[in-house]
Amino acid sequence: MKILNVKRTLKLLSATLFAMSLPALAAPLKIGYSDWPGFVAWQVGIEKGWFKEAGVDVQFEWFDYSASLDAYSAGKIDAVGLTNGDALVIGATGGKSVIYLINDYSDGNDMVIAKAGIKSVKELKGKKVGVELGFVDHLLLLNALEKVGMQESDVTLVNSSTNELPQVLASGDVDAVAVWQPNSNMALKLLPGSKSIYNSSDAPGLIYDALGVNPSSLAAHKADWQKVAKVWYRIVNYIYDPKTHADAVKIMAARVGLKPEAYEPLLKGTKILTLPEAKAAFVKADGLQSIYGSSKIVDNFNVKYEVYKTAQPIDGYLDPSITNGL
Repeated sequence: MKILNVKRTLKLLSATLFAMSLPALAAPLKIGYSDWPGFVAWQVGIEKGWFKEAGVDVQFEWFDYSASLDAYSAGKIDAVGLTNGDALVIGATGGKSVIYLINDYSDGNDMVIAKAGIKSVKELKGKKVGVELGFVDHLLLLNALEKVGMQESDVTLVNSSTNELPQVLASGDVDAVAVWQPNSNMALKLLPGSKSIYNSSDAPGLIYDALGVNPSSLAAHKADWQKVAKVWYRIVNYIYDPKTHADAVKIMAARVGLKPEAYEPLLKGTKILTLPEAKAAFVKADGLQSIYGSSKIVDNFNVKYEVYKTAQPIDGYLDPSITNGL
């Protein structure tokens, strides 16, 4: 019995030493994505097998948007689809990221939706507005108010998860909500007579959507992240090519449980950037045409309205080198 135990021990030891001698298998890059057209587009590359073709091991994980930011901040994933404004928000509390790829900017899909009888932003004065505080459509609402000479204090904000805001509006507990797709369409459907009184097409470039990567991962695996970027622009070309557009929409619609004809309008409210357009957005400039200028405007808003206290170093959140090198 003792001899058998010794032989078993030696066998296990031999196997352990052999395993230790093998090169460590690289873990896949883990990317969180959520229900926004510029992020859902990744599904095209996933289903076509383009990441494998590119020689990069990637694992995409599907989340609700806010949950994806929580997972990223907790270090459970290497990268996440997020807005440039939300990159600053989670970065201010420790979840630093570097945006090296710009997916799109919102061009109508983010909305301030009011119940029947409210026809303009000015008419929100003294009203209750539902919004997920600290997130991107809080910024859109503040931008809308500021444009008509109003302040946040002119309305009463009701904090709620974005996914719950359509029901909150329909319940009558608030007079308006600030939401993004697909929740904005749901809000319009649930409350007859409701209408969009302001949307992201009124401020194109205020909301950029991008891939934010953990700085350590980007530094250690830059060649792999470059391959991810190459696949992204293969996806973009597939979406814009008239010959393959319908197939791209079909794939994206299936990911979120919609029919292609229902998904097409959502895609139109998202300006997915081609490579030349992304390079142009990465040029340092003031104003919303540049992600640098947009992020500075967002940062000013966030500090002014105490989303966080200290202005963020914008340049540290943006790295155009991979995009510019494609």
